[in-house]
Order: sequence, then structure tokens, then C-alpha cells
Amino acid sequence: MKKKAGLLIGAGVLFILFIPSWIMFSSVVEDELESYQIKIKPGTSFNGVVNLLLENNVIHGSFKINITAKLWRLKSKLKAGKYEISSGVSSYRLLRILAGGRAKAEKVTIREGLQSRQIASILTRKIEMDSTEFMHLVHDREFIELLGVEAESLEGFLFPNTYHFIWGMNAKSVIKHMVLEFNKQLNDTLRQQLAHSKFSLVEILTLASVVEGEAVLDSERETIAAVYHNRLKKRMRLQADPTIQYIIKDGPRRLLKRDLRIDSPYNTYKYRGLPPGPINNPGIKSIAASLNPANVNYLYFVAKGNGAHTFTRTLNQHLRAKAKFDKYRRAVKRRRKNHSG
Repeated sequence: MKKKAGLLIGAGVLFILFIPSWIMFSSVVEDELESYQIKIKPGTSFNGVVNLLLENNVIHGSFKINITAKLWRLKSKLKAGKYEISSGVSSYRLLRILAGGRAKAEKVTIREGLQSRQIASILTRKIEMDSTEFMHLVHDREFIELLGVEAESLEGFLFPNTYHFIWGMNAKSVIKHMVLEFNKQLNDTLRQQLAHSKFSLVEILTLASVVEGEAVLDSERETIAAVYHNRLKKRMRLQADPTIQYIIKDGPRRLLKRDLRIDSPYNTYKYRGLPPGPINNPGIKSIAASLNPANVNYLYFVAKGNGAHTFTRTLNQHLRAKAKFDKYRRAVKRRRKNHSG
């Protein structure tokens, strides 16, 4: 009798132990697809995540996942992000993936010379970041000061690079990451050169942003920087087209004469000196070129039409080079018209 009772008790214990094990470690994701993609936005509650899983047919019931989350105290530990969930995983494994933050990183390339609003647009498209919040933070003085940046805005400090951001990452975290990368890339050598320069960091970034807007070939960056340094020394207007592109609303496009008359402190055709701040986010090559301009006495340059520029010392030389380029541009326009016709 005692033996029989012991067997019954033992079976009961095993059954009791089996129930939570079955709940936690049996498959919770159906095998209809090889994998499922789930996007969890920041601030989503546990119940919100469960509903998301149900709505996307990742799971077909909430019993197992609710019990598992309660047993392992995981309800408050799920993290935002985009996840790839393999079919056949258990509720325990699924929750561990979501709690471990093993979200799929999105590769985001921010090329040199982009304005902050263009960067915001890319990030919104790639990781669904809030672009309005991003642009607010770029100009938020308290946030800028918190990052240790001495500037009116973060334009120029959002370092162009290839990043791997988590889907749903908030604007504050993204900006911190990009400014941190800027501080890493501005190495000790460049910082020493800046210290011996008569320009502030913001002024160098402003000049570098203009160089970035003009340069196509790396081999010309230092020469383009030299032209602007020389014009500043002679108190000549910079007359830099990229500064006009910054203030027109429908750019970038071919500039018109009326654009050059826009009354803005960023209009370097109208006002002398550097514009108030960077007009884009320059790469390290343009920053280095602005700190180390070529030893030349050029004051002008004009495009050749192939990415390169013709550099000249006098206005007459410049006007001849410009006439040559205008002739080239007209010829290209005629060829295109004939080809389309």
C-alpha cells in the first residue's frame, strides 16, 4: 500500500514538474514559415508585445508566453528592436531573444556632406526614428551642452560613417552615437593643429562643410580649402555655391541669379566671412584639408565638368575658365537634346 502511494506521489510530482517544463520549452512559434519578423517600438508594454506577436501570427495563443514570462520574471525586460524569430522556438527561447536585446541591426550609411535634415530622413526610412525629435535635438541648446559640444547646433558634428543601428532606436541615442564617433575621429593630431590655428572648432567645421560641398576629388580638397583661406585673408566674399544650396528650400539644384540675392547670413555672395555655422556634416578628409590647406595662392576655381576644377589666381583667368565651362555645358545640353529627340 505504501509502495503504491509512493508511486502515485512520485508520478504526481513528475506531472507537476512536467507542466511548467512543457509550457516553457515546447514550441510556441508555429511552423507555417521558416522565420518571422517582429518590430517592437520603444515603450511597448509586455501585453503590447504579446498582442503584436498574436497579430503577426507569430504565436496563436498567449497562455504559454504569459506563464513563462511570470515564472522567469521577464515581463519588464523585453527590449525594443526588429527581431527575426525562427519557427519552432519555445516560449522561453522567444522571451530570452526579446529580453536579451538580440535585435537585428540595420546598416545605415551616412555619406559626407549631408545636412542634418537629410540624415533625419535616412534614419526615419531605415530605422523608423522620429525625425521631428531628431531635428529638435539638433538645435536643443540644453542637449547640445550635455554632449559637451560648444556650438549653436549639432550641424557639422553628426559624423558621416556606416553605422549599425537597432530598429526603433530613439533620436537621442542615435545622435549621441554619431557625436561620439565625431569625437573619436577628431584625433590628437587634428586637435593639436586646431589648437595652433586661429580658428575655433566650429569655424573649421564650417569651412570644412563648404569644402565638402565643393569637392568631388580627394586630391583637390586641400586646394579648395586654400582658395577659401586666401579669400578670407583678403576679406573677399567666399562666394561658395554650397552655402546657397543650404538656404534654398528646393535644393540641391542648379542655382539661379535670384538665389544669390537671398538675404541670409549664410549667403556668402552677399556677406563676407564664414557663414554662422556648418552647412552640412563634413567627413574627416575635408576637416583635415581645412586645417592643412595647400600652399597655393589661388583665389578662384570653376568646375571642368568631370569632377575636377580649374584653379586660377586672377579674375580674368577665372572668367576665361568659366567661359570654357559654360561652353562645355551648352554642348552637353545640345547633345542631350539631340539624343532625346
